[in-house]
Amino acid sequence: MEASLRRLPQKLTLLTAALALVVTSCSGKPARVAAVVKPTTTTTESTTTTVAPTTVPPTTAKAGPAGLGQGASSPAVQSLEAKLAELHYDVGRVDGVYDSMTSHAVLAFQKVHGMARTSRATDDVVAKVMAAGQAAPMMGGGGATRVEIDIKRQVLFLWKGGGLYRILDVSTGSGKRYCVDGSCATAVTPGGSFRVTRRISGWRTSRLGRLYNPLYFNGGIAIHGSGSVPAYPASHGCVRITMAAAGWFPGQVPNGTPVYVLGGARAPVPFNEQAPTDNKNDNQLPPSSTTPPTTTKPTTTKPTTTIIPGTTTTSTTTP
Repeated sequence: MEASLRRLPQKLTLLTAALALVVTSCSGKPARVAAVVKPTTTTTESTTTTVAPTTVPPTTAKAGPAGLGQGASSPAVQSLEAKLAELHYDVGRVDGVYDSMTSHAVLAFQKVHGMARTSRATDDVVAKVMAAGQAAPMMGGGGATRVEIDIKRQVLFLWKGGGLYRILDVSTGSGKRYCVDGSCATAVTPGGSFRVTRRISGWRTSRLGRLYNPLYFNGGIAIHGSGSVPAYPASHGCVRITMAAAGWFPGQVPNGTPVYVLGGARAPVPFNEQAPTDNKNDNQLPPSSTTPPTTTKPTTTKPTTTIIPGTTTTSTTTP
């Protein structure tokens, strides 16, 4: 009995299916049988993602060049200028302004002491300037008044009356080949002992360029002012000095002054070039003369005063 009762739901299910088939066969139309859909439960595993925060590096301003340079103005600059002037470098006016003359004086000091030629007064340069003593002569027996040009260090020493008067940075022959009017030569400043024999006041235009207040000492090779005096050899053979120095230099170097070019190879003057003789402003004095001619200074709107021991010379410079 109990078994019959358990089979009763199954029989009812089969009977229902049979009835559905009968209905379908009688009507000719498919019977609509409701489909029983078992609900489906879907469990989605939640995922938590941690995104690292974006780190933006702080903006760092680019540091400027180290040390003091052109444009600086401070008591530190004035102290530096005063010490350089004491050592006979040509700083111009000791006024605490780091101008082009201060820059060239620092460059000359760096050349003399074998330092990097930057024209900037970094801490090591300032320390060395403050501790430096007087430069030693290169030609002790060369005469009380003389010019010493050191090719290797690219500097010029002017001695007057047995004492050091000025130290200048210079630029001499580049050592490169160059050609003029179809002829070629090497740009050298020959070594040896010479004397100033001829000078020209103001500008002179040669086939190799323009020279300001040139003092000829070896044929066509002269010490002269130039608007370009880099830290390295760059000339065709002449000895370039700054325009500011060229304003006072001829007045302190009379004709007949010995000029010693040290560290340069002995060589002929390129093209055997001679000093000019046909210029209207050509001033040639006897070697024994000690009276320099009056020099023409370049013009500018802002004069620069150069204080020289025992004298005051006002010179003007052009860019």
